[in-house]
Amino acid sequence: MTSSNSRESQYPIDKLFLDRWSPRAYSNEPMPEADLLTILEAAHWAPSASNLQPWRFLYALRGSENWDKFLSVLIEFNQGWVKSAAALLFVISRTHSGELGSDEQKPSYSHSFDAGAAWGFLAVQAHLAGYEAHGMTGFHVEKSYEVLGIPDGFRVEAAVAIGKIGDKNQLPEKLREREVPSQRKPLSDVAFNGTFIAK
Repeated sequence: MTSSNSRESQYPIDKLFLDRWSPRAYSNEPMPEADLLTILEAAHWAPSASNLQPWRFLYALRGSENWDKFLSVLIEFNQGWVKSAAALLFVISRTHSGELGSDEQKPSYSHSFDAGAAWGFLAVQAHLAGYEAHGMTGFHVEKSYEVLGIPDGFRVEAAVAIGKIGDKNQLPEKLREREVPSQRKPLSDVAFNGTFIAK
């Protein structure tokens, strides 16, 4: 087993997976665009079915002309803490394969799964670069398509805040109590040998 960051795995893993977490308290420090592009570079090397690479990333750095527009897509609760992050991005997936607009397009069964793999790579690279990423689905879905200009054939999967960890005392009291690395269910609750068990 491995122990780190107030977490403990049941089997030996790299402590990187225990050290990475999703904070809400960010430091207000700006992020150079090159740092964000490095994080996205890692994300786009994720595996995907038939190497279709369905993920797309739409981003805004805090203080940029698009920041307030992006922030407005989030639900009010998330706006309250994301405003201190350095970057806000949306993970988007292409729902079909084939040339856009052609009759050769076919639905992609794994577009969301593949975009999730890219998000995982993004989160790990952010941690390695001295940042932390917090993914969320707390955003106005219909509004996201309109505000972000997402066309048919693409799905907005999630929003992601990225930044350096800040003082948790800036958060409302209820959130301060939750500002710790979260634990996980026992592996036996999610991994089954041969027969699925509904838990």
